[in-house]
Amino acid sequence: MSVDLSEKWLLYQLKRTRDPELFGKLYDLYAPRLYRFVYFKVSSAHDAEDLTAEIFLKAWEYVNGKKEIESFSGLLYTIARNVIIDFYRHRATGREEVIEKEMLERASDKGVAAEKMSEAHDARAMLEHLQKLKEEYREVLTLRYVDELEVKEIAVILGKSQLNVRVMTHRALGALRRIVENKKGEN
Repeated sequence: MSVDLSEKWLLYQLKRTRDPELFGKLYDLYAPRLYRFVYFKVSSAHDAEDLTAEIFLKAWEYVNGKKEIESFSGLLYTIARNVIIDFYRHRATGREEVIEKEMLERASDKGVAAEKMSEAHDARAMLEHLQKLKEEYREVLTLRYVDELEVKEIAVILGKSQLNVRVMTHRALGALRRIVENKKGEN
């Protein structure tokens, strides 16, 4: 069963029964992707865990509010964006923490991807490059290539048309390519 079909079936059953076990299955489907999305925004494993839990709690409240849900992933990412905005509003210091190897391993699936990347050096370099992009570019690239969402889902999350998302993705990739090329030129 595909994720989309599985999601729709679980949502339908959840609306009928309000069974926490069914919500747990949706959690299992989306928790790793959502954690990575949050982690790329806050660069702290501890904060990412807390915010991910908060996002799912808000999603549970939303589902129990008997509101119509067209896309559970769209709902989760919309809540995530708002929770991250609130996190930065309430955060006392604006300084970013250094990303350690352990954090990279936790953000990837069981640490396999981070180990394959020449001891996380490539990942750190890419994160540094991403940080140089403007926020909307960083967000669209994270949703598309880290979280592997479809353009249609990203459009719902960002509240933009699919064409706008495609254009933003193209421009973001171009900007990232220029940053990488400039960095190579410096070396």
